[in-house]
Amino acid sequence: MEYRKLGKTNELVSVLGYGASPLGNVFDVVDEKEGMQAVHYAIDHGVNFFDVSPFYGITLAETRLGKALKGKRNDLFVATKCGRYDLQVFDFSTKRIMASIDESLQRLQMDYVDLFQLHDIEFVSKEQILNEAMPAIEKIKASGKARFIGITGLPVRYLAEIARQIELDTVLSWAHYNLLQDEINDELVPLSKEKGFGLMNAAPLMQRILSDAALPAWHNAPKEMLAIQPTLLQICKKYGVRLSDVAMRYAMDHPDIATTIVGMCRLNSIQRNIASLDFKIPDGILAELANAIAPVKNLMWFEGQPENNLPHSKTR
Repeated sequence: MEYRKLGKTNELVSVLGYGASPLGNVFDVVDEKEGMQAVHYAIDHGVNFFDVSPFYGITLAETRLGKALKGKRNDLFVATKCGRYDLQVFDFSTKRIMASIDESLQRLQMDYVDLFQLHDIEFVSKEQILNEAMPAIEKIKASGKARFIGITGLPVRYLAEIARQIELDTVLSWAHYNLLQDEINDELVPLSKEKGFGLMNAAPLMQRILSDAALPAWHNAPKEMLAIQPTLLQICKKYGVRLSDVAMRYAMDHPDIATTIVGMCRLNSIQRNIASLDFKIPDGILAELANAIAPVKNLMWFEGQPENNLPHSKTR
């Protein structure tokens, strides 16, 4: 396992981060015992970063992760979130955030979390994020219930706009650095170097597009992007490799991203992801994949309030 410094926190986190959302049955129904085995396997193989949220499985993921990490808290970096509690339930008020940390700590069976994040900030007004939600999590950091604070979201340019205006320990961007997307490099990467916050990337498999798994019915990607999966799988088959291995290794190779967070809960998934740490991308395959991807490169969907979705190079 390789470890990288998480910005100015000076914490060392594993380049492979454990995304706990599947523990909440977000993709499929998961056996709790198998999920706990997957968490323990990850720890035994050097994964020290775990990311969760009360939104995932409507608190189920936090509860299950808490059970799995019981007695194993030392030397782990645990991150959770606040503000989003269901598909269309957002509450970034001071009162809700102050209650949320206590609820999460109870479910996780912990006295503190290492990182407390505002979850999907694009769904509420900029004014509420800056003037209410940020002061609330700053109070939580001062109380010792969270060691560090950060923001997460989909619109990568909006994340950069907010990060310019406030002091943060971390920024978590999802779906903007992988084989299909590289817009994290435009603003967030240079800004992370300038301001010193730790930069994290999630969804390197683009919610299964960059794997051989069936795509979830709720996937929001444009149909052109969804339709490219068979072509990419065929290219990888020619080289005798799995698309997911190429995608994982490609994402983790970004030198300025501290950790790449992947949702996993089954033992065979974590075993494959751990194995991808030693995977070598075959010569020539990235050029072929890039050529096939070119028509949909950086084609993206929007979520949240329209005014928070700053222009991308391509949108649909």
